[in-house]
Amino acid sequence: MGKNKKADPRAGMDVDSFKEDIQQHLRYTLAKDKYSSTEWDNYRSVVLSVMDRLHDRWLNTQQRYYNDDEKRVYYISMEYLIGRLLDNMLVNLGMQDVAAEAMKEVGLDYDKVRNAEWDAGLGNGGLGRLAACFLDSMATLGIPAIGYGIRYDYGIFYQQIENGYQIEKPDLWLRYGNPWDIVRPKIQYNVPFYGNSHAYHDDKGDLRFRWDNTHDVLAIAYDTPIPGYKNEVVNNLRLWKASSSSSIDLKSFNQGQYIDAVRDTQLNENISRVLYPNDKVFVGQELRLKQEFFLVAASVRDILRRFKKTNDDWRKLPDKVAIQCNDTHPNLAIPELMRILVDEEGLNWDLAWDITKKTMAYTNHTLLPEALEKWPVSLLRSLLPRHLQIIYEINRRFLNEISDQIGDDKGKISRLSIVGEGEDPVVHMASLGIVGSHKVNGVAELHSNLIKKTLFKDFYEIYPEKFTNKTNGITPRRWLRQSNRELSDLITGEIGEDWVTDLDQLKKLEKFVDDKKFMKKFAKVKQNNKQRMADYIEEKRGIEVNTQSMFDIQIKRIHEYKRQFMLALYAITQYNRIKANPDGDYVPRTILVAGKAAPGYTMAKLFIKLMNDIGEKINNDSDVGDKLKFIFLENYSVTLAEKMIPSANLSEQISTAGFEASGTGNMKFALNGALTIGTLDGANVEIKEEVGDENIFIFGNTVDDVERLRHEGYNPWDYYNSNEELKKALDQIKDGFFNDDKELYQPIIDALLQKGDYFLVLADYEAYVKKQAEVDELYKDQDEWNRKALLNTARVGKFSSDRTIRDYADEIWDVEVKK
Repeated sequence: MGKNKKADPRAGMDVDSFKEDIQQHLRYTLAKDKYSSTEWDNYRSVVLSVMDRLHDRWLNTQQRYYNDDEKRVYYISMEYLIGRLLDNMLVNLGMQDVAAEAMKEVGLDYDKVRNAEWDAGLGNGGLGRLAACFLDSMATLGIPAIGYGIRYDYGIFYQQIENGYQIEKPDLWLRYGNPWDIVRPKIQYNVPFYGNSHAYHDDKGDLRFRWDNTHDVLAIAYDTPIPGYKNEVVNNLRLWKASSSSSIDLKSFNQGQYIDAVRDTQLNENISRVLYPNDKVFVGQELRLKQEFFLVAASVRDILRRFKKTNDDWRKLPDKVAIQCNDTHPNLAIPELMRILVDEEGLNWDLAWDITKKTMAYTNHTLLPEALEKWPVSLLRSLLPRHLQIIYEINRRFLNEISDQIGDDKGKISRLSIVGEGEDPVVHMASLGIVGSHKVNGVAELHSNLIKKTLFKDFYEIYPEKFTNKTNGITPRRWLRQSNRELSDLITGEIGEDWVTDLDQLKKLEKFVDDKKFMKKFAKVKQNNKQRMADYIEEKRGIEVNTQSMFDIQIKRIHEYKRQFMLALYAITQYNRIKANPDGDYVPRTILVAGKAAPGYTMAKLFIKLMNDIGEKINNDSDVGDKLKFIFLENYSVTLAEKMIPSANLSEQISTAGFEASGTGNMKFALNGALTIGTLDGANVEIKEEVGDENIFIFGNTVDDVERLRHEGYNPWDYYNSNEELKKALDQIKDGFFNDDKELYQPIIDALLQKGDYFLVLADYEAYVKKQAEVDELYKDQDEWNRKALLNTARVGKFSSDRTIRDYADEIWDVEVKK
C-alpha cells in the first residue's frame, strides 16, 4: 500500500508529486496545455491538486466520526467570510513552500495563481469572518463539526468608487464556478413554505398538526473541505443552493408561454441568489425570512438524518448534537426542531421541548436594539403558518412558567413576551433564542455584561445560568502565518512554530524587546509590509505615499457608531494645522480607510463621499505634500485586509462606547504589531488588559459616561462652540470647502447639531485629538514605538479563536478537544 501511495502523484506531499499532479489536471481534467491555458486554468489545476490531497483526509475524518459515533457540533450561520482559500489550504496542509516550488518548476507564478481566485461572496462583515475563523479552529482542534450556510450566487456587492460615491456592482464570485466545492446532488431536501396547518387526531386520539398545501423549494448540498492545521483532520462546510422542486411546465413552454414556464423556477432559485445586505439595522423582508428558514430547514433535516443513522432514541439527541446559532438569523431552528419532533416523530411537547433546549445554543452579536430581528406575525402566518403556532405555544407556556416570578407586572410581561403586542405584532427572534436554548453568549466581556444589564435584563433575572461570555478570537493561521509570512518566519525562527496552534507561546517574544538585532528585523518586516501596501495604493489609486509616514488605518463596515466620521474630522484638523503653518514639525501620516456601506444606508454612503472629497483636497495640496494623506480604498475584502493589516502602525477602534459587541479587526491589528487608538468598547477593554495600559491609546467617554451624558442632557452645540478646531472643520464641511454643493453634507451636520449627535462624535473629539498628539510623540521615538508594537504581538495570545472554541467546547457544547 505504501508503494502505491508513493507512486500516486495525487497523494504525495513532495515537489515532484505536486508538480506532476498539476500537469495531469491541466491536460486530463481541463483539456489544456501550456499554450492554451489561461490564468484561471492554471489556478484550477493547482486547486484540483490541493483537493486531491484533501480528499483522503476528508473521507477518513468523516468515517472516523461516524465509527466513533462522536458528538458533533453544527454551526449554523448566514455568513462565512472565508476570503480566498488557496493559501489557507496550503498553510494548513503544511505544504505552502512545496506548492510554490512545484508551480515554479512548471512555469507558474505563485502570486499570479493565487490572484486568479475570487474572494468567496458568502459574508458581509465581522459576523461572517468570525464564522470562518471558528471553522478553522474547530478543524485544528479536532472537533467533529460541520458549518452550515447558503451558497449565494452573488456576494453582497462589489464596491466601486465613482466621483467619490459608492456604486454597487454585482459580486460575480461564481462567474467561473468554484473549484473548492463539490456538489452532492443526492443530498437534497424539500423546504416547504406557505400552505396551511391542519389539526387532526391520530390513532391514539392525540391532537396532532399537519402542514400541507405547501410550496416547496429544493435545497441541494455543496461541500467545501475545511482542513485543520497539520493534523490530518478535514471538516466540512456545507452550503445549500436553492432549486425548483418541480420541473418546467412543458405544456406552457410548448404553447409559447416561456416566461410563465420558467418564472416559478427562477423565483425558487432566488432564495440563494444574493447575500442580503444586512447592516445592523434590521429590515423585515420576505426574501430574507425565506433565506433564513431555507438554511435552517435543510440543515436541521441533514443533522437529524445523520443522527438517525446511529441512534433511535430521541432523548440522546443532546448527547450527540450541539447546534450553535450564529446570531438570531438561524433561531428558526428552534420551532423547526420542535415541529419535526412533535408533528413528524410523535413526541409529546414536554419531551420535545426538553430535547430542543438542551440541543440549541444562541450567540448574540449586537447591542443595538434596532438590529435585533423582529418578524411580523402577518408574514410568518403566511410563510410559515405551523411555525407561528409553535412559537405562540412556546410563548404561552413560557409566560405561564414564569408567572410566579413576574406576577401581573404588565410592563415586564410585555418585555419578556416572544410575541409583541399592538396592531402589527412581531416575533422577537432574540427572545425566542433565549427561551429555546440552554446557553446564550455574548462575544466580549463588556458586551456580555451589557446584554445582562440592558438588552436582556429581564431574561437574565429569570435565567441567570443561561448567560455566558465567549470573547471572540481570530485564527493565527490566516491572520499571521498566512497574511504576514515575513513576521511569521521571524517569530518561528526565534521561538519555534508551536505558536501557530498555541498563540500564548508568543509571550516568549517579550524577552526580545531589548534585543537590538531582533528589533531591527522586526522593524524591517513592518517597513516591507508598508512598502507592499504603498505599491498597491499607487497601482490602484495613482497616489504615491510616504512609507516612512505612520500608516493609520480604519477598516470596517461604514456605520455611524463606528465613527469613521471622527477620523475624517481629525484628518481635516491636521490638514488645517499644516495649512496654517506649513513649516511646522509634523509626524507624517497616511490615513487609510476601507469598508462598505449597506446600499440603503444613506448616511453611511454620504460618509464615503465626504471621505473621498476630503482626500481629494488633502492629497492634491502642495503645501501638505507627504506630511498627510487621506485615502479611501474601494471594495474592502478579506484579501484587502490581508494587505492592510500587516502594514498598519496605528489601528483605529473608535466606536461609541457600548455599541461595538466585540470587534475582531482590533485583534488582527494588535497581533500584527499595530498599536491601538480606541475607546473602552467591545474587546478593546480586554486587549487593554492583556497588552498593558502603556501599550494602547485609550480615550473618550466610557459606557457609564455615555449613559450619564444622555441622562443629564447632552448638548452638542456646547462642544461645537467651545472648540475652535472642531467648529472650523464642521463649518468647512457645511460651507462647501470640500464640495461646491453646499447642501450635500447638510444631513451630516444636522445629525450632529440639530438631532443630538447620537453617537457622541463631538463629545469625544477633543479627547481623541489630544490622544492623537500622544500617538505622534511616541512615533517620533521609533525604538520605543517598535518596542510597544512587539509587546502587542507578544501579549494577544488570548485572542486566538482556538481559545474561543475551547471555551465553547467546554462550557456550551460539551465536546472533547482532541488537541
